Amino acid sequence: MKVMLENEDILFIPLAEKYIPDYLKMVNDYENVGIYISKQKRTFNYEEELNWIEEKRKNKAIIFTMLEKETQKFIGNIEILEIKDNKARIGISITKEMQNKHYGSKALKTFINYCFHTLNLNEIDLEVYSHNKRGINCYQKVGFIPYKTIKNVTNINEESIDEIYMKITK
Repeated sequence: MKVMLENEDILFIPLAEKYIPDYLKMVNDYENVGIYISKQKRTFNYEEELNWIEEKRKNKAIIFTMLEKETQKFIGNIEILEIKDNKARIGISITKEMQNKHYGSKALKTFINYCFHTLNLNEIDLEVYSHNKRGINCYQKVGFIPYKTIKNVTNINEESIDEIYMKITK
C-alpha cells in the first residue's frame, strides 16, 4: 500500500479497486452520505465505480482514499475536483460508520496543508448544501468561511436546500 499523505489518525492512499465495495457502500448510502453530495438519489454499480477509478487515474486526479491508521478501516475519500488560477475546489465524503469521529476535520487539516504547501495553491473552496449542518460546522472549524449562497438549488425531503460556497486562503 502506497501512502501518499498521513496524519496521526489517517492514511491517504491512491484509489484502488480493492476498495470498490467500500466506495459503493458509501456512495450508495443516500440517507447518510449521498443526500449531502447529490441533488438526486442514484445507485452506482461495480462497473461504474471501476470506470470512475479509471477516469480519475487517466486524468491524474488528485484524490485519496482515507483509511483509519490503526485499523486500516475505510473512512472515505477526499479530492481536488478542479484547479484553476491557483485555486482548488475540493470535495470530501465520509462513510456513515466513520462520521462523528473527527476524521473530517483531521483529514481537511492535512489536505489543506498539502494543497497550500505541497501544491502551492493560494485558495481552496468547496460547496456544501445548507442542510449539511455537520459538514458546515466541520468546514468552519478548520477555517473555511462562507462567501456566497445560492438559494433553492434543490428540494430534499420537501425541504428547500441552498448551496453554500466556502473558502479558505493561504
